[in-house]
Amino acid sequence: MSADGAGTIAFDSGPGRWILTIAVLGSGIAFLDGTVVNVALPAIGKDLNATTSQLQWMLNGYLLSLASLILLGGSLGDRYGRRAIFTVGVAWFTLASALCALAPTAGVLIAARLLQGVGGALLTPGSLALIESSFRRADRARAIGAWSGLTGVGAALGPLLGGWLVDAVSWRAVFLINLPLGLFVCLTAPRRVPETRDPTASGRLDLLGAGLAALGLAGTTYALIEAPNGMTAAVWTAAVAGVLALVAFVVHERRTPSPMLPLSLFANRQFSAANLVTVVVYAALGGVFFLLVAFLQIAMGWSPVAAGAASLPVTALMLTLSARAGALAQAVGPRLPLTVGPLGIAAGMLLMTRIDPGDTYVASVLPAVVVFGLGLTLVVAPVTATVLAAAEARHAGIASGVNNAVSRVAGLLAVAVLPLVGGLTGDAFYDPRAMTDGFHTAMRVTAALAALGGLLAWLTIDPHVLKRDEELPEYECPVCGTPLRPVSRSPAASR
Repeated sequence: MSADGAGTIAFDSGPGRWILTIAVLGSGIAFLDGTVVNVALPAIGKDLNATTSQLQWMLNGYLLSLASLILLGGSLGDRYGRRAIFTVGVAWFTLASALCALAPTAGVLIAARLLQGVGGALLTPGSLALIESSFRRADRARAIGAWSGLTGVGAALGPLLGGWLVDAVSWRAVFLINLPLGLFVCLTAPRRVPETRDPTASGRLDLLGAGLAALGLAGTTYALIEAPNGMTAAVWTAAVAGVLALVAFVVHERRTPSPMLPLSLFANRQFSAANLVTVVVYAALGGVFFLLVAFLQIAMGWSPVAAGAASLPVTALMLTLSARAGALAQAVGPRLPLTVGPLGIAAGMLLMTRIDPGDTYVASVLPAVVVFGLGLTLVVAPVTATVLAAAEARHAGIASGVNNAVSRVAGLLAVAVLPLVGGLTGDAFYDPRAMTDGFHTAMRVTAALAALGGLLAWLTIDPHVLKRDEELPEYECPVCGTPLRPVSRSPAASR
């Protein structure tokens, strides 16, 4: 397929289904690995004689390199081609997965996980940018909704799939499942996905900006990860260096003629508002996804497979309703779902505070999970569609990278802070009574955060942000000397 099809593809068409499938499979392996490894950690530790610190870095090393480089991944896609960088990211991630599966020691596995994060940083913003730049505007929110639901299914199935693979095969199978999926994407993407890029990208690549962004995100992320283990000199050094690097990054991006991150993106109030809502709501979500599975195993005494299966209703709801949520946001505007959704999430979290050891799944866990899942379906697709619609189409890759970085750093912040708030540090994390009290406290905090996200959405999100382009003429008159051609305008450009 040529680049001529970019921006004109219908959701229900054959090319549209191919693009959605490839984007979902590519990003799905990254989302799946973000959750499936959790369940496999005990088996990995036993087989490789890994220390507790090494087990932590098998999880956090992946997130560290992913969060540090995701802005660079979005910028590279806008400049050199979103399909090309996405495909490179998938290939990189697949090869790193093979290294993980073959790792003979804990140190090698940690290094391979760091490499996986690099691949994830290249493919994650690219998957959304493919959708934003390929589908016609009327279908983008629906396509993003379908992408959100299907990738969310992969993330939600992670704990269940991981538990089954560890029991039936080996922890190494957790990484091997990425190989056929990655190979399929690498072979089909060049033939089925149109190539798009930012036509205004020129000049030298902003390597200094990329380095400052990576250093800033790496330093602050490392500090967030290690702070619960004690504010050592290394933590303070990383935090200060990270903050200084981020300040230097902003100064540099304001002055350089070819910035990696055009700060004009944040001049758009809808882009900034949607990312602010993302920070608050995804911090709350990060706390739930981190603590719920641990609570069900430690306090409730459930097996890893049973604890993973507890979230299956969320998977079903995301699969069946996310595309409809995207269409709803397109029809009525994103402000309503982004207000109601976080309030639904908050209600589900408050119901989780009523779960106690000895309770049955149907009576206590299921209602909380269903309410939480319904709220979640109203958030993921509309907030993503709002972020991408607020940015100019030529900045789709970097806009997606910003939103992904924001959501992941928010989740890391929740993982770092909530155990401290709930008193779940040290051995208390593995004490059933302490875990029960700490989980209930953490859910109250996350419920407050989610409700705050709903309030922010009501006050800041424009209900018409997804419709503005549809009100503009589809074709440009060639009076200026250019041939008659379709025009892609952004909300920012229409002001």
